[in-house]
Amino acid sequence: MVQELSFEQISIKQSCRDLKVSQSGYYAWLKRPVALRKQDDERLWQKIKKYWEDSRRTYGRLRLLKKLKVEGEVVGKNRISKIMKENNIRGIGKKKYKPITTTSNHKLPVADRVFKAEMAAEQVTKPNQYWGGDITYVATEEGWLYLAIVIDLFTRKAVGYAMSESMPSELVIDALDMGLKRQGIAEKAELTSHSDRGSQYASSSYIEKLERRGITASMSRKGNCYDNAFVESFFRTLKVELVYNRKFETRQEAKAAIFEFIEVWYNRQRLHSSLDYVTPIEYETKQLTAA
Repeated sequence: MVQELSFEQISIKQSCRDLKVSQSGYYAWLKRPVALRKQDDERLWQKIKKYWEDSRRTYGRLRLLKKLKVEGEVVGKNRISKIMKENNIRGIGKKKYKPITTTSNHKLPVADRVFKAEMAAEQVTKPNQYWGGDITYVATEEGWLYLAIVIDLFTRKAVGYAMSESMPSELVIDALDMGLKRQGIAEKAELTSHSDRGSQYASSSYIEKLERRGITASMSRKGNCYDNAFVESFFRTLKVELVYNRKFETRQEAKAAIFEFIEVWYNRQRLHSSLDYVTPIEYETKQLTAA
């Protein structure tokens, strides 16, 4: 790592001091036969390969760096990039994803924009304070499967979801109900539910559900997917890491894969960069324990 930092114009003396290694030891390492350094690269490659495979071949160098550092490896991102390139692997996050908002061409009442993504750091300070919801669709050989999701905007945890071959207002209500039950939300919750202006979220049945539970409704500006950026980030992860790599024969097959993705991978195993590279459930547990 000292050598990598030297390429970035950081002095060897400073790097050795900060990394708590001796300069003499570093220069001795440089003088080692190339074969020994290759052996060390091979040792690291075996670990990188395992973590990459365990990540369903999705992790890039930053998440792999985090996994290696947890193990006590002193290694830099440039060395990881070099080893990955030499072995022809890379993270999956470079694939394109285009956010699509649900239609707002209706005459139903629209709630004010209470949650503002550009002010999220100030507004969202604890779990179960602001939730984000939206609907996306997944192609199968039988036709579309619609997925309604509810994300806790503080922990990024998928707290609720529902799937159906159509998308009535009951779909988003079912996803909300799952979140309320799962998170143990009180009958009168101090919670804001944010969504786009889709007819399902503006429907009287959904709004009445929120009112009965004391939940504040919040809606994005018209046609502005970035107002619901946290949920769109989840959809991007779902599409890039699962949907774009699979061909689903049936809706049931897609349902099972999405369930497994959310419950096994996304909530419990996948390191989240905005949570300092821990999982949503780990982050939630830490916050609730500290409260």
